[in-house]
Amino acid sequence: MGLLVATELGWPFADGDSFHTSSSVAKMRSGTPLSDEDRLPWLRAIAAWIGSREAAGAGGVVACSALKRSYRDLLRDGHPAVRFAFLTAPPTVLDRRLRERQQNSMPASLLASQLADFERLGVDEPGGTVDASGPTEQTATAVRSMIGI
Repeated sequence: MGLLVATELGWPFADGDSFHTSSSVAKMRSGTPLSDEDRLPWLRAIAAWIGSREAAGAGGVVACSALKRSYRDLLRDGHPAVRFAFLTAPPTVLDRRLRERQQNSMPASLLASQLADFERLGVDEPGGTVDASGPTEQTATAVRSMIGI
C-alpha cells in the first residue's frame, strides 16, 4: 500500500524491513520479538532516510511498524514534515496478509507481540488512522486524503 501511495505521488518508497540489521532479521526469523534496544538502530536508519528526503526538499513514503509513541517521536525528531498514517485492520486480516507477503523478515507468529506493543496515535501526533481492511487502492486513497495530498 505504501508503494502505491508513493508511486501515485511520484515519491520514492522505502520498506522499513530493509533498514533492519542482519542480527534483528535473524532474531525475527527465529520467531523472537525485537526489543526496544534491537529496534533503535532500525529507527535511527529510517530517521536518517527521512532526513535525507527533507534535506533534498523532497517527499517520500516509508512503511514501518512504528508501534510506540517513543518510536514515532524518534522518527519525527527534527523532521517537521513527517505525517503518520496508522493503518488498522482486524487481527485476522493482518495475519493473512503477513502470511501472504513475499520476502517478509517477520513471521506471522510475531503478530501477537506486535499488537501487544501497539500504542494508538496520540491526538497531538501528526497524521491519522486509516481503516486498511479493504482493497489496497481504497486504503491508498484514504491515506492521501488523510494527509491532505
